[in-house]
Amino acid sequence: MDMHKRKLAAGLVLASVALLFLSEAAFSQTGTLESTAASQNQTIAPVQPANLLEQGVQLERQGQWAEALSLYQRGIKEFPSDVALRQRRAIARIHFDLERRYSDRSFLQTITATNGNTALKVYSEVLLKIQSYYVDEPKWVYLTNFGLTNLEVALKAKNFQSRNLPQATPQQIAAAIQKMRNRLDQQSVRNRADAYMVANAVAQMMKRELNVPVQSTIYEFTSGAIASLDPYSAFMSNSQYSETMSQIEGNFVGLGVELKTHADHLEIVNVIPGGPASAGHVQPGDQITAVDNQLVSEVGSERAADMLRGVEGSVVSITLARPAQTTQSIRLERRRVEIPSVDQVGIIDPKNGVAYIRLTNFQKTTARDFDNALWNLHRQGMRSLIVDVRSNPGGLLSASVEVADRFVNSGVIVSTRGRNPMEDFTHRAQMTNTWRVPLVVLIDENSASASEIFAAAISDHRRGTIVGRQSYGKGSVQGIFPLNAAGGGVRLTTAKFFSPKGNPINQVGVKPDVAVQYAARANASAGIQDEGDNGLRIAIEVANRAVTASRSSNKSTVTGR
Repeated sequence: MDMHKRKLAAGLVLASVALLFLSEAAFSQTGTLESTAASQNQTIAPVQPANLLEQGVQLERQGQWAEALSLYQRGIKEFPSDVALRQRRAIARIHFDLERRYSDRSFLQTITATNGNTALKVYSEVLLKIQSYYVDEPKWVYLTNFGLTNLEVALKAKNFQSRNLPQATPQQIAAAIQKMRNRLDQQSVRNRADAYMVANAVAQMMKRELNVPVQSTIYEFTSGAIASLDPYSAFMSNSQYSETMSQIEGNFVGLGVELKTHADHLEIVNVIPGGPASAGHVQPGDQITAVDNQLVSEVGSERAADMLRGVEGSVVSITLARPAQTTQSIRLERRRVEIPSVDQVGIIDPKNGVAYIRLTNFQKTTARDFDNALWNLHRQGMRSLIVDVRSNPGGLLSASVEVADRFVNSGVIVSTRGRNPMEDFTHRAQMTNTWRVPLVVLIDENSASASEIFAAAISDHRRGTIVGRQSYGKGSVQGIFPLNAAGGGVRLTTAKFFSPKGNPINQVGVKPDVAVQYAARANASAGIQDEGDNGLRIAIEVANRAVTASRSSNKSTVTGR
C-alpha cells in the first residue's frame, strides 16, 4: 500500500525543509511558500565558529532572533560538530518561535478560548504522537527540560509578560523559575507519564506563584517538547496548520505575494499572476510600511505579515513605498490564490530543442502540471530537457516520487526508514512508459529534501546529468498530524530517506556531476533566459552534448516516451 495513502489518516507525509527558519531572506507565511534555512542571507560568510558565535550574539542583543537562527543554522552546516553553535541555535529557536506564537492571532485566540484541562489534553496528545511516530526513541528528560527552558524564556519575554503576568516583578519571576528548576531536580522523568506529570505540576505552581493561566504554561511546554526533537519538528497553531495544508493542496487565501521581513517593512519578493496583489499592480521590490494604518516598525514584521492574512473576501489596506516614488495606500481583497509549482516552461534553445521546466516546490498538483508541461514541450520540438529545482525547499514526498517516475524506468526511487515499522517503505518506479529525452537537473545549496529525492533518483539511475552546486542535505521525512483537543497540529520527523543506492542524504546532499562556480536560479521577472545565470548556461551546454551523444549512439527515440 502506498505510504502516502496509508499515512493520510494520521497526517500527511512531507519531505521539505521545515518552515521554522524564517529570516529577512525568507518568505512570510502570507506568501506562496515559506523559505527556510536553506535560503539564508548569502552576504554572511562564516570563517570560524567563534566568528559566527560573535555575529550571532550581536544579532541576539538586537532582538533579531530570525537572523541569528539563520546564521547558526548555516554555521552548523559548515561546522556540524560544534556544540556551542547547536546550543545557540536552540536558544535562538526558542525566542523565534515565541515571537511567532505571540504574533499569531489564532494562537492567542486559542489561549483565550482554551482552559487548563483542554491544554493538558493537547500536551498529552502531543506526547503520545511523539512516542508513536517520532523517528528516534524520545529522550523524555531532555524533552521535559527543554519545555522548562522554553517556559523560562517566555517568562522573561515582554510579549508573554504583558499577556500573562503584567503585575509580576522580576524578583517574583526569578523566584518562580528557581522553584521550577528545583521541581525537575526532584522528579525522575523516565517516560511519557512522568513528562506529563512534571508539566502539570509546573503549570499549577505557575498559577499559584504568578497567576499565569495553566493553558499558557502548558502551551509553552508543548512547543518546547516538540522543538527539542530536531529543527524540523514543530507545533502549529490553527492558522499555521491550515496554511500548511493549503500549500500542500496548492492554494491559499491571501494576497498572492512572497515577502521578506525587515525591521520596519515587508519587502515584496514576488507577485503571483492572477492574485489580488497582481490585480492591484503591486510589484516586486515594493515595500509594505503599514497594514491597516499600523506601521510595521511599531507592530513588528511578524505581526504585520500575520495581519495580511484573513478570511476570503475580507479587505486589507496596505501602504506601499517604492524607490524614488511617494508612498501610496491601496485596498486589496483577500482571495484564494493558486500556487504554481511548475513556474516556468519553455524552449530556451530553439535551434537545438533544449526545453526548460522550473519546479518551485512539490505539492499535490505538481505531477499533473508537470505532465502537461512535458507534453506541451514535446509538441514544440523538445529534444532535451532541463529541470530546475534550485531554491526548491521540497514538499510532498509522493509528488517528488511521481516526478522522478516520469524518467526512471524501473527500480527504487527512494526508501524511508523510521522507528515505527509503518514508516519503512520503498518507493519504486511504476510507470510503464517513461520519457527518454536527455535530461539535465539543476540543483544548488538551496535545493532540499523532496528536491534531493528527485535529484538523487536521477543521479543514482544515471538517467540524467546533475549540474550546479551540492544540495542542502536534508534527509528526513515529516508527517503533519492534526490535534483533536483544541485544533492546530504538529509536524514530526517520522523517518529518514535514502537514495536508490542506499546513500543517506542528511548533512550530505546530492553532489553535481558538473559543478558550477555560481549557480543562481533564473530570474523569474526577466523570463527564463537570464544572461547572468551561469548555471543555466552550463546546463544548456550539457543538454546539447547529451543530444549529440544520443544521436551518435543511434538511440531510437530521444524526444518522446
